[in-house]
Amino acid sequence: MCSIKIESVVKEKNRMGECPVWEERENALVYVDINSQKVCRWNSVTNEVHSVSVDARVGSVALRKCGGYVIALGTRFAFLNWETESVTTIAELEQDKPNNRFNDGKVDPKGRFFAGTMAEETEPGVRARRQGALYTLFPDYFVVKQLDQVDISNGLDWSLDHRTFFHIDSLAYAVHAFDYDVHTGKIACCKVLYQLEKEEQMPDGMCIDAEGKLWVACIDGGRVIRIDPETGKRIQTVKLPASRITSCCFGGKDYSEMYVTSAYDGLDKAALAKEPRAGEIFKITGLGVKGIPQYSYAA
Repeated sequence: MCSIKIESVVKEKNRMGECPVWEERENALVYVDINSQKVCRWNSVTNEVHSVSVDARVGSVALRKCGGYVIALGTRFAFLNWETESVTTIAELEQDKPNNRFNDGKVDPKGRFFAGTMAEETEPGVRARRQGALYTLFPDYFVVKQLDQVDISNGLDWSLDHRTFFHIDSLAYAVHAFDYDVHTGKIACCKVLYQLEKEEQMPDGMCIDAEGKLWVACIDGGRVIRIDPETGKRIQTVKLPASRITSCCFGGKDYSEMYVTSAYDGLDKAALAKEPRAGEIFKITGLGVKGIPQYSYAA
């Protein structure tokens, strides 16, 4: 076994750090702070963080082939021009659900952007059930609803052969697998792949590695877990120095580093005192496995 090393690389704390994406052309990690309504970019060479504020909670960010980013914020899809800091809306959804917002999202192997919604809590611990959905934004800006009656649409990725789509609805405490038609972008035939154990708490973000195994961030579980989709078994656990672990992605020059986001929102004063690193972004090295480059939205 390699010796695993965990270090904090982004000390600027995030209320709800999420959706890390490695951007090769910038040597940078792009991510969002949902509750601060910001898209952020950490330059791994200069160690600087730049951020762009937007006008709603932003659940996810992805690369665009032509530069800049596609984001899912509030209940709309938009493009973000990093240089001008301008946001251009391309599709508005769920106007009839004022408590909903977009959450996690990712681009598929053909350049389509998948992102899902969720109901916000109306008061602590109170949330309308099954209000969310999963959408696909096609390169021609056409939007298709793939799933509805979702609680908290969360982590997502595709198998290396592009025949399976993996998705997390957090309140199901499980990772689901769907048949995937890469030519049409359609999903079908849902099955439970992995049910989380009690101490793993709730599944959040997710990514796949170059061996086809899934890594799942466990919010309130303080860990990422590695799942084998062939067997449906957990094969590795890596514990981190923060409890609210939100998402993960591979990056670095050969995709051998894992970047893990975390949150401090949801922790009271006593918990924050015990967790000085809550909200920071961690880099894990020595995992002995690499990731694959992120796909870019085709338009």
